[in-house]
Parts: sequence; structure tokens; C-alpha cells
Amino acid sequence: MGSLFKRGSLFKTGILGRVADALEPDRVLMEIMNGFIEATAVKRALDVDQESWKPGQPLKLLLAGYVGTRNTGADVRVEEMIRQFRHVVGDDELELTIMSINPQRTAGYFRTVRQVELPVVFPKFLFDECPKHHGVVACEGSMFKSKFASALSTMMAGALGMAAAENKLAVGYGAEAGAMSPALRDFVKRHCQHALVQCRNEPSREVLGRLGIRTTGGTDTAWTFEPAPLSEGARLLRERGWDGEKRVLVMCPINPFWWPVKPDLGKAAARALVGQFKTEHYRSIYFHHSSPEADAKYDRYLDGLAYAVKQFIRDRDVFPIMVGMEMVDRLSCEALAQRIGGDPPCFISDEHDMFQLVSVLRNCDYMVSSRFHAIVTSMPGLVASAGVTMDERIRNLMNDRGHPELFLEVDDEDLGEKTLEILLR
Repeated sequence: MGSLFKRGSLFKTGILGRVADALEPDRVLMEIMNGFIEATAVKRALDVDQESWKPGQPLKLLLAGYVGTRNTGADVRVEEMIRQFRHVVGDDELELTIMSINPQRTAGYFRTVRQVELPVVFPKFLFDECPKHHGVVACEGSMFKSKFASALSTMMAGALGMAAAENKLAVGYGAEAGAMSPALRDFVKRHCQHALVQCRNEPSREVLGRLGIRTTGGTDTAWTFEPAPLSEGARLLRERGWDGEKRVLVMCPINPFWWPVKPDLGKAAARALVGQFKTEHYRSIYFHHSSPEADAKYDRYLDGLAYAVKQFIRDRDVFPIMVGMEMVDRLSCEALAQRIGGDPPCFISDEHDMFQLVSVLRNCDYMVSSRFHAIVTSMPGLVASAGVTMDERIRNLMNDRGHPELFLEVDDEDLGEKTLEILLR
């Protein structure tokens, strides 16, 4: 039966393949979301089940983002947003709720904030939840882009659209905007016209400006995040072999080539029936991109980083470590550590909370990172950092810093030599 799902067979050309192609799950999701937003507008017009703010009431805000995956950057951003909101508005004047993909993974985070589980299929959930609040704040950095998952941007833009349909607060906070599929671009343009998006860089403002969306300038909220004391990070490093004296080089690798994540009904059926596609399975019906070409590019990326590290530490008293800013980075960290040799320790977000992980980063001396927020959260600790980027985020950051020479692309030729050259600066 497994042969039915091989390339060129039923999976590719037969019934399941035709159904999957016809449905285009991302587009179907947007159409469903369109319907629920229109239904919300009708309820507003008929004054049905309306929750409106009145003087003397706490302001009820729903935070829509990507928490619950142990993505340190996403968690740090939201933790700092909450602190900022409380500082400006006051604890007693706020009633905050946050969506979490997995509340067990955000247990202990976001003090006093109510957590609600975001289901995989979210339109009806948003239709029920958004009207309970006085406004929506979209809080994921990669807010409007298709690089990772159009569904994530559909969720955030859809939540903003729900709030706008009820004439409530609709705010994107610390947003990045990049390349979007035509369908997502149209969806964002349609539903975010009445939102205000505070962007973390000027290129993002330009992207949204072309869609007629109001923006204002700003930065990423993670800049002002307060981690655990430096002593906590130093303790964790010592437990893994650091002598307290050597300079620490931290590498933050990812798999840049298995994005975007897309819904795939054919692969979901194959996985359920015969156990195929386990490696690229992300969640529910969502799967990472996979191909022999992507695997080859990933190997070259890891080989290049490993070469640079081995050459750099060969004649220097340097302690190399790996940091995985998201749970899914464990595979990349372990693969890079194996290539480097000598069993360098890995600090991964599934074992260390955001306060500990950022403290570890700020104990380091050098960083090469493919994770945007590893760079951002280490900079207040004066860690010398360079980026190896898969998209515009690190590129924009380094340009804003005035360091365009300190980023490389993940698929650069001679990545190892170029990374080593940066380390030797």
C-alpha cells in the first residue's frame, strides 16, 4: 500500500493528488476566514453579542501570535509587550488574553495573562473569541509573510480583521512584512485596512504601504527584554564544561530549507495510513518542505558553518556552544555539533526557558546566528554577532545596525570561508 503514495503514483497523480491540488488548503482557509469576518461585521451591524469598552472597565485585549512552540523569540517578544502594556496602561486597567498553540509549553510564562489554546483549524475559534475583547494585538514578528506559513499570517490578519469589523482596536505590534503569496497579499490588503501596524523597520513599512495599510515606525520589543541574571547563564555554561575563562562562541543554526510549512492533505493521508512523511511532519495536516535539493543545500549550510568553527577554534582558546532558539532547532544544533566534533554542548529551548536561554547568550563573546532574536537579545549584552540569513529579517537588522558586511545568505557559495572571514575580523 505504501507504493500508492510514492512520487508519480496515486499520491502525485491520482485521486488524493487531484483533491489536494483542487482544494489549495491555504486559499480555502482564507476563504473560510473571509466568511467569518463578514459574519462578525453582520453581528456588529445588528448589535448582537457586542462587548464594548466603557469608562471604568479594564481594557480587554486579545494577543494573537506564535507562542506555545518554545520559540524563544516569539515568547520574549510577547513577555516584553505585556510588560510595556502594563507600564503604560496599568495592571488594574488591563485584562489580557493570549492564544497559545500549546499552553503546556507556555505554562509559567506571561504572568496573570489568561491563556487559551489556539486550535489548528482556527476560523471558528477566532469568530467566538475575538468579540469577547475590546481589541486585538497581533504580536508575532513574522506577521505578514509566506516564508514560514501563510496560515500563521492568515490567523493574525484574520484576527485583526475581526476586530476591525467590530470597529475595535486592531494593532500589529513590532511587525515584519516580507514576500507574500498573491492570495495572502490580497487577504491582508482586504482585512487590515483599518488596522494600525507598528513596524520594526522601514522596509516592512514600504511593503505594507503598497497595500494601503497604515503603519508607524518602531522596533522589536525584544530589545528591552530582561533575562535571568548573567550568573544563571554562567552556571549553565559551567555545568556543560565551560571553565569560566575561555571566550564563548555560540552558533544558532536552523534548517533554512524546510520552510515554508504548508497544509498537505495527501501527505496527511499517507502519514495516517502507512506512516510516510514522518520526518517532515510539523503538526496536524502541516508539513515542512522537503526535496533532495533542499537536503543537499542543508548539508552544505551545516558543512560551511562547521568548517568555519573548526578553523576558528583550532588555534584559539574558545569554547563553542550551540543554542536552539526553537524546539525544532535541536536537530540542526545536534547535526552541527557532530560535524564540529569534541561534543560541544547544546542549549535548546525545549529544556531551557527564555530567561535562561537569553542569559546564556549574553555570557557569550561571539555569535553566528540564523535566528533573528538570538542576535537581538544578545546585543544588549554587547555580544559580537553576525548573521547567516534565510530571508529579509536579519538582513534588515544588520542594515539598520550599519553592518551590512556582517550578514551572509544561507545558500552563499563558499559559506564556510565567508563565515570564517567574519569571525576573524
